[in-house]
Amino acid sequence: MAIRKIREIGDSCLKKKCREVEKFDSKLHDLLDDMQDTMLLANGVGLAAPQVGILRRVVVIDLGEEDGILELVNPVIIHTEGSVTDTEGCLSVPGKAGEVTRPKKATVRAFDRDGNEFEFTGEDLYARCICHECDHLDGILYVEKADSVFELSKEE
Repeated sequence: MAIRKIREIGDSCLKKKCREVEKFDSKLHDLLDDMQDTMLLANGVGLAAPQVGILRRVVVIDLGEEDGILELVNPVIIHTEGSVTDTEGCLSVPGKAGEVTRPKKATVRAFDRDGNEFEFTGEDLYARCICHECDHLDGILYVEKADSVFELSKEE
């Protein structure tokens, strides 16, 4: 497993729409493992493949829940409910945060690392992470949806 470089705002990779994963093989497994390690080292809660320079529809999310790390391959949001505005940040936009309105609840259909299809419904922070990371797969950064963006202090 390897730590990959996180691309930052201004990198053209972050503005491109990702292609679907077609092969569920050891190369995908390595990418998922590397993304998990990279996200955890950076103290993130989510990471999408374009953030590490790979234009594939792959996401990892870790909210420290007992369920462990959620891996989403070729995710599609199939249902949302409600809305809530809250503060959001991103590993690709260091030193900043913003107020973004997202669904309170989101259901995603995706595949696991072995190609098994499943659905997952997340609420609150899970829903926010699902939507934020799926936006990355379409070349959208949260700052484009934010009501306001502000600098974080050194302590944050």
